[in-house]
Amino acid sequence: MWNFVSPRIVFGEDSLFALGELSGKRALVVTDKTLVELGIVDRVSKELLKVGFDILVFDEVVPDPTTTTVGKGAQIATDYKPDWIIGLGGGSPLDAAKAIWVLYERPDLQPGAINPLITLGLRKKARLVTIPTTSGTGAEVTWAIVLTDLESQRKMGLGNKENHADIAVVDPVLASDMPPGLTADTGLDALTHAVEGFINTWHTDLTDGLCLNAAREIFDNLPIAFDAAQTKGAKSEKHLKARGKMHLAATAAGLGFGNSMASIAHAMGHVLGSVFHLPHGRAVGLLLPYTLEFTQQQEPSRIERLSHGLGISAPSGKAGEKLVGRIRDLSREIGIPGSIQEAGITEKDFHSQLEKMVDDAFNDTQMITAPRTPSFPELEELYKYAFFGQPIDF
Repeated sequence: MWNFVSPRIVFGEDSLFALGELSGKRALVVTDKTLVELGIVDRVSKELLKVGFDILVFDEVVPDPTTTTVGKGAQIATDYKPDWIIGLGGGSPLDAAKAIWVLYERPDLQPGAINPLITLGLRKKARLVTIPTTSGTGAEVTWAIVLTDLESQRKMGLGNKENHADIAVVDPVLASDMPPGLTADTGLDALTHAVEGFINTWHTDLTDGLCLNAAREIFDNLPIAFDAAQTKGAKSEKHLKARGKMHLAATAAGLGFGNSMASIAHAMGHVLGSVFHLPHGRAVGLLLPYTLEFTQQQEPSRIERLSHGLGISAPSGKAGEKLVGRIRDLSREIGIPGSIQEAGITEKDFHSQLEKMVDDAFNDTQMITAPRTPSFPELEELYKYAFFGQPIDF
C-alpha cells in the first residue's frame, strides 16, 4: 500500500489571484530579504490585502536555513497567531515555512524531532501556502524539510506527511527573471529529482510518469531557459515558454520524488553542500552522473528504462551510459562544474573533510532507497572519483 501526498496546485500566469480565495485574519509571510527588495513580497501582500488580511513578513531566511532561524520564526508565529503561513521563495524559504508551521502548531517539539513516524496533528492553528520563485526544488509540493544544524555542520532530512502545503501557487512569472547561475543550479536540482525519483526502489507507477515527463521537459527546456537568463532585454516567446515549462517540470519532479524519495546524489550532495557551502542544486547535479555510473555497474535496469523512456537510442546495455553522457553535456552547456575540484574546492580542504562527509552521507535518509547502496569504503571512493572527475569503474 502506498500513499500519494499532494497539495492543491494552482498553476499558470496570474495564479497569485488564488490568494484571494483565502479566508482568515492574519498571514505570516516567510521569505528572504532579496524577494522583499525585488518587490515580489509586495505582489503577494497586495493579493492578501484585497481580502482583508493583516500581514507580517519574516524575511530572515538565508540559504540552507538553520534550526535557529526556524526557531525564531516559530516564536514570531506564536506571538502573531496567523491563520495562514505563506512560504515564498526558493527551497530555503519554503522549507523554513514548513518547519515554522510545524513548530507553531507543536511548540513541544524541537526541529530535529519532525519525522514521518509521529502524529503532528496540524491545521488546528493555521494552514500553509507555498509559492516558489525558482524552478528547481519542488519544495512547494513535497513534505520534506531540510534544515542545517550549525553545531554539527550537517543537513538534516526532516518532515512528515502532514506538513505538505494546503495550496501550492506555481506562477512561472515569479521565476522569469532568475539569473543564469540560479537557473542552472535549480534546473539541475529538478533534473536530479526526476532521475532519482524514477530509479530508486520506492518508485511507483504514479511517480514514474511524473518523473519521466519532468526529465524530458528539463532536457528540452533548461538550455533555452539558461539562454534566456543570459539574454538582456526582452525575451522571445520561445524563452518565456521554456521558463514556464521549467517551472512546471520542477513541480512535477517534486511531486514525483516527493512521493518516492531521492537517492545517492542527494545523500552525498547534502553533505557536500553543507560542508563547502555549495548551492544545493549544484552539489547534487554535479554528483548525479557519478552516482548513476556507480548504480549502473550492478543495478542498471531502472536507468536503462529511464533512458529508453527519454528516447535515447543505444546498443543493448549502453543506454545508461548514453544518459550519463547527456547529463554531462547539459551540465557543461549551462556551466555546472564537472567535478568537485572544478567547483573551487582544494584537495587539502577536500581531504580534511572527507571522513566527515562519508560518515554523514552514509547515514543520510536518501540512502534508504538507493538501487545500489554503497559501502563505507565505496562511498569514500565515490567522493574521490567525483573530486578528480574520474568515471566510476567499480
